[in-house]
Order: sequence, then C-alpha cells, then structure tokens
Amino acid sequence: MKNAPINLLNFDREGLESLFVEMGEQRFRASQAMKWIYGEQQLDINSFTNFSKTLRETLTEQCVAAVPELLSEQVSVDGTIKWLLKVDDVNAVETVYIPEKNRGTLCVSSQVGCTLNCTFCATGAQGFNRHLSTAEIIAQVWVAAKQLGHSLSDRKITNVVMMGMGEPLANYSRVLPALNIMRDDFGFGFANRRVTVSTAGLVPYINQLNEDADVSLAISLHAPFDELRNQLVPLNKKYDIKTLLAACKNFVKDKRKARITIEYTLIDGMNDQPEHAHALCKLLKQLPSKINLIPFNPFPGNQFKQSKPAAIEQFKQICMKHGLITTVRKTRGDDIAAACGQLAGDFMDRTRRSAELKKLQLEVVA
Repeated sequence: MKNAPINLLNFDREGLESLFVEMGEQRFRASQAMKWIYGEQQLDINSFTNFSKTLRETLTEQCVAAVPELLSEQVSVDGTIKWLLKVDDVNAVETVYIPEKNRGTLCVSSQVGCTLNCTFCATGAQGFNRHLSTAEIIAQVWVAAKQLGHSLSDRKITNVVMMGMGEPLANYSRVLPALNIMRDDFGFGFANRRVTVSTAGLVPYINQLNEDADVSLAISLHAPFDELRNQLVPLNKKYDIKTLLAACKNFVKDKRKARITIEYTLIDGMNDQPEHAHALCKLLKQLPSKINLIPFNPFPGNQFKQSKPAAIEQFKQICMKHGLITTVRKTRGDDIAAACGQLAGDFMDRTRRSAELKKLQLEVVA
C-alpha cells in the first residue's frame, strides 16, 4: 500500500529544513518553498520555478501542498465572514474573519470539536472527534488570505486568534508549528503580539508555550470563584484559579508591556453581579492584564441567557474603577452563528472526549 503523500503545510521552517536535508537538498529550500506557499499562495509544486526540474519531480512524487476544500462561505450583515472547511470525508471545521476599522481578526480552530466541556460553549457541547493537523490549522489562514485577497502589501488580516473550535493547548504539538508559520517572515509574517492563543487553563502547556513561542495569551476565565468556575469550566477541577493565575504571572514576568487577556463571558444571574466583578478585580490586582467581557451568545439546547445591558455596563464600570483595562466584545456574526461560543462545525463520532482527556493527562504527567 502506497504511503500518503507528505503535506508541506504540516511543517514550519525548521521542519521543512529537515525534510529537504533528508532529500539531499540544502536547507534554504525550506524558505523558498514557504515563499511560494504562503507569500505567493501557490500550491502547485511544479510552479516553484527556482527549484530544479529534478527536485520538482521528486517533490511531486512524495509531497503535496494541500488545503481543505472550502464547503461554504457565509457573510453576516455586519461584515463578519464564516468559512466551513472540509478536513476529511466526514468532518468540517469553521473559521471566522472579523473586519473592523483598523484591523482584521481571524479566528482559527484547532480541533474537530473540543476535548473540554465548557457548559456555555456550543463547540464543547458537540463533543470531540479529533485533533487538526498543523496543515489543517495553518490552511485556515491560507484559505482566508486567499478569499480576502490578503498579501504582505495589503494586509486584510492583521491579527490571528486561536479561539475557534477546540482547546489549542490540548493539541500542542500540532498548534506550535502553525504558530511558527504564522509569525515566520517566510510564512505570514504576523508580529508576535498579534498572534494570540486562548486556553481554558491547561497549566503545563501554558508553561511550555512560554518557553517555545513569543505569542500573546488569553485565558477563558469566566468566574472569580473556584466553585462557580468548576461548573462553567470543568478543567478548573484539575487546575484551579490560583494555579492558573500563577502560570499567567510567570508567562508575562520577563516580557515588557505584555498583558494577559482575561476572557469573561457574562451569563445572566450566574456570574454577572457586582460581587463577581469586585472579586475578579481582586484576583487580577497583581497580574498585568486586560479584561474582555463577552456577552453570552445563545445556541440551541443551552438554557443560559445573555446578561442584561445594564448588568454588563455595571460590571465594566466596576472593573474600570479598579484601574483595569476593560472592554465589552461587540457581538459579531451572530446571525450566521459565528459569534464567540457559537462555532460548532460539522463532524461525526463525537464521543471521544473522555479517552482524549485521559490521554492528555497522561502526557502532562509524563
């Protein structure tokens, strides 16, 4: 049985250098290949004209440069765009682009479904099927750039956030090379601070990310008390708030002007009262951070309700009086189910979450 071709999008520059060396080629071929794939948005290896004919033939025999099939594109009344990408015969994931006056943010998925089970999130409610490969992660940026006409001279995408389907740090080994490609000058060339990884709190991988990649960090906190956060974010039972915030302090300790983004979804009557706001500010007193308040976005089968506008404004004012930078995320793309917490994709065999969590815990212990 013939082996599946190697997808060049699965490798960052270091990985591609190793691949070309194994082929008896020079390391600089890696940067040349990346220029074609990401700079020129060219997937046809035979079009890599600075490669010899022999090298192109060898590559086409062993490799491909492939991205998932684009199944659909939905455009919201507010300009938000959601793409559905087919990653295999039965699964598809969603990627969202949010245009604003001075920036364009791309929200990228890392898993088919999610290994966690946050009770306010549509993705978490769907279960888990599998991890996305590095190629499937970075291809979301590639497809979005192609669809938008993004280039180094006309940057439609200014920021990338790993806030789509899945828990990025639960798929660390595949997410890290994708982060490298996003920030590589021969890749997409995004500034370090404009690439953000959002996590529900996988503390060992937060520490590892701090060693491996100079990117921004966002924490899905959503509650200032462990008992309440245990209900909303079950991972808190393993890594409580104190442990999580200690990792966050370490993450920004030696970084000038770095701040952790604290994501806090406001749910009516559950975590949106003044006592919650004051407690949150007390927690963050010693942590360089900014608070992003997110009005809960309803989805089918969930009984939570969005906080009332007056409660959201009161919460914001309390945080600001404590001296914390606080913004309220404007709900975007909710008419096409592209708002925060609404991504669900299209996938089969949603029952693997427990097995994957056990595996992940074993990896952490190891």
